[in-house]
Amino acid sequence: MDTTSEVVVPELWAGTDAGKAAHHCVVLDAEGKRQLSRRVDNDETALLKLIADVLELSEGAPVTWAIDLNAGGAALMIALLTDNGQQVLYIPGRTVHHASGSYRGDGKSDAKDAFVIADQARMRRDLEPVHRGDDIAVDLRILTARRLDLAADRTRAINRLRAQMLEYFPALERAFDYKTSKAALVLLTQYQTPAALRRIGRNRLAAWLKNRKVRNYQLVAATAVEAAEAQHTAVAGEKLAAVMVAKLAREVMVLNEEIAETDALIEGRFRDHPHAEVILSMPGLGPVLGAEFIAHTGGDMSIFASSDRLAGVAGLAPVPKDSGRISGNMRRPRRYCRRLLRVFYMSAMVAARSCPVSRAFYERKRAEGKNHKQAVIALARRRLNVLWALMRDGRTFEIAAPDSPVPLS
Repeated sequence: MDTTSEVVVPELWAGTDAGKAAHHCVVLDAEGKRQLSRRVDNDETALLKLIADVLELSEGAPVTWAIDLNAGGAALMIALLTDNGQQVLYIPGRTVHHASGSYRGDGKSDAKDAFVIADQARMRRDLEPVHRGDDIAVDLRILTARRLDLAADRTRAINRLRAQMLEYFPALERAFDYKTSKAALVLLTQYQTPAALRRIGRNRLAAWLKNRKVRNYQLVAATAVEAAEAQHTAVAGEKLAAVMVAKLAREVMVLNEEIAETDALIEGRFRDHPHAEVILSMPGLGPVLGAEFIAHTGGDMSIFASSDRLAGVAGLAPVPKDSGRISGNMRRPRRYCRRLLRVFYMSAMVAARSCPVSRAFYERKRAEGKNHKQAVIALARRRLNVLWALMRDGRTFEIAAPDSPVPLS
């Protein structure tokens, strides 16, 4: 008779509530019983000690790790786990928040959140694994995030500049588009008031602008002096407001230069990626939008089992919203990557104007009764399918006749 007894090897789930300075980790067994609960500093030595202790608890069985952040303060822990061959699942903070309501107790603590994360990982089978991405994708995520911040700062500075000018010199405020006119910004660094523009006059102002290599200096000078001639009243606070306008104009110019430098860095790094040629072959996708696509997908289509899965991540796959007798309603999912949606939406708008195939598809959707936004979203989804297939097959996009279907496989 065989007297050997079967050894039951434990299976563990480790949930981590990530923070900036410290994390809290809770480990559960297959029955949901707590095996470990520990607060650990966001430090390599402390995190390695935690990983070693959890692996010792597992007695050689696999451990499934789950975390509520996939970047930021959790980046070091994710790197240590993946370097040690551990599977890491990502549970969005919103999911943890909603799931917490079904657990005992109304209070909130890091330990409870970590328990919820571990228990959700134990029960659910629809959670996405965390992928570190290659070095190019990580670099592009950093660069595109920086560019987004710079663009937001530039928009705020321009809005403040225009609001300040509107208070004392509305004619000059509406005379130029300060988002696109470098000449207008150069003008404001020296001349901001009606009196100052009238004193220098059109000819001398044109010469001053020419010396600073301003394009269309004659037209810019004429437009500025014409605005000054339309207002002879000095508004209270004009002197200080003019100083603020000059500072804001210089700030916008500096931001424009930094954005241009960042764009050059993005393009250089993006072209190092093996899929850069395929992505750039798609009309409407330039280096910046292409870099954002790589940054938020890793550029590895094997992560997405199908184009439908990629569309779900990008928010381009509607989900049903049915109830009772009401059926057939569709809505955008609540959880999706907004930056990825922006990539496809913006590129679709450009392609609808510049690409014959995309323009024909867009016009067909409008003829079916869809409004502009709906037609652009439909085009964005169509283009996502095409891009996924091209990257899967390693082919570049070729513009065909509008009536010819674009191959998807």
